[in-house]
Amino acid sequence: MQGGKLLTVFVCLVSTVALVNAGDPYFYYTWNVTYGTASPLGIPQQVILINGQFPGPNLNSTSNNNVVINVFNNLDEPFLLTWSGLQHRKNSWQDGVTGTSCPIPAGTNYTYHFQPKDQIGSYFYYPSTALHRFSGGFGGLRVNSRLLIPVPYADPEDDYTVLINDWYTKSHTALKNFLDSGRTLGSPDGVLINGKSGKVGGQDKPLFTMKPGKTYKYRICNVGFKSTLNFRIQGHKMKLVEMEGSHVLQNDYDSLDVHVGQCFAVLVTADQAAKNYYMVASTRFLKKEVSTVGVMSYEGSTVQPSSELPKAPVGWAWSLNQYRSFRWNLTASAARPNPQGSYHYGKINITRTIKLANTKSVVNGKVRFGFNGVSHVDTETPLKLAEYFEMSEKVFKYNVIKDEPAAKATTLTVEPNVLNITFRTFVEIVFENHEKSMQSFHLDGYSFFAVAWTPEKRKNYNLLDAVSRHTVQVYPKSWSAILLTFDNAGMWNIRSENWERRYLGQQLYVSVLSPEKSLRDEYNIPLNTNLCGIVKGLPLPTPYTI
Repeated sequence: MQGGKLLTVFVCLVSTVALVNAGDPYFYYTWNVTYGTASPLGIPQQVILINGQFPGPNLNSTSNNNVVINVFNNLDEPFLLTWSGLQHRKNSWQDGVTGTSCPIPAGTNYTYHFQPKDQIGSYFYYPSTALHRFSGGFGGLRVNSRLLIPVPYADPEDDYTVLINDWYTKSHTALKNFLDSGRTLGSPDGVLINGKSGKVGGQDKPLFTMKPGKTYKYRICNVGFKSTLNFRIQGHKMKLVEMEGSHVLQNDYDSLDVHVGQCFAVLVTADQAAKNYYMVASTRFLKKEVSTVGVMSYEGSTVQPSSELPKAPVGWAWSLNQYRSFRWNLTASAARPNPQGSYHYGKINITRTIKLANTKSVVNGKVRFGFNGVSHVDTETPLKLAEYFEMSEKVFKYNVIKDEPAAKATTLTVEPNVLNITFRTFVEIVFENHEKSMQSFHLDGYSFFAVAWTPEKRKNYNLLDAVSRHTVQVYPKSWSAILLTFDNAGMWNIRSENWERRYLGQQLYVSVLSPEKSLRDEYNIPLNTNLCGIVKGLPLPTPYTI
């Protein structure tokens, strides 16, 4: 699958054509990753482009499609893309993080092949290497329902992707140097909507256009680095219909707090006077609010938006109460890996509880972050490759992290952080946040049920209709509990969605091994996999069979 002349020509010819065989259809894409110059906040700066676009192109798929993307890395350093929210069932090889894959060397290419198996919903992709995400390379990723599976609302007139994020004017290299030298990044310089920052009263072109009386779907994703963002539309209600792959009970909201790494899908009806309106995205829980606007236009309108913007909510209690109002839609049809067990997660016996507490400390004069006293560091040989080649002991140790944090732990051990979890066990994970800042955490390879958000007893957990999702926020001086079955064999990343903290060690990997070593549970290593570190040049192990 490595890119040669023949493959490149073939991919270009069929980049948007489905090849339908007896199985699921295939879609092919070629993505060229380059540097470019843009002025998101009015100041020219280096950004990362995909096919000349900032943000990158929207990736539009349908449940069970085969997506094949040939990525050419034209940067001056190694690069990877990860697909946030896609579960890659039995296939952590395609997850695109440094614990599972060797980065794509500069000047070369790699072909991803993945399938959003039994998934629908709103997601995004982004660079997982170094701090490349701070310069772009991210874009929207949607997975539509197959035509045979109804959705619990009428087809919208159109489907729009809204990427909101905080932003820094310094390059990813400069920001990385800050962190490597022990400095912090500080507050962001601005906020973007789809790569742009608007001004009230400016001459900004509309980002979206609506026909009067029609209803549109907006997929809103916080692709930022550290800031919760509140999103609202002047004069319009938003009907929430989906969160990170799950249909939800449909309630109307004036504004939504979107935490880092989270995606919401809402329906907006053009039922107001036919003119232009502002969309607003503003930071939450920072000392100084930073905001931006983007224009939403009614078709044919030349009337400028009102300068009076809807106000943002105040305080984290408002945010918590809003989040408690989100409920899974148990009557909706949807693709899901385990439709029988999914509805009854509250009746499954918990076999293990893992408590992960924030740890912050100074190591060798520099700030580091971690979980339970362990700060993760990437290895030259990806963890999954070392495990697959049965050379783990030369790269990392399992279970250096304990299931509970030590009392008042203030020191950090810096080493690869890999936790063993038994295949197909039902586990409770509690994220403990002892700091005064909002946190957000993500788990690759799975969806989980976020059942509690404040220090309450287990009897108060929502064991009926918690939303199945992959990212959860943790409020200041609080905790969040999640429940899930670890039934997806592979090596999977648990990480802070605050990218500064993640880069400085607040992440770990979960090794979920199938004792059968069977293709029923996990796919073999792809033949085009880049090998690096101690496995470079080695023959591939004996492949799994049925």
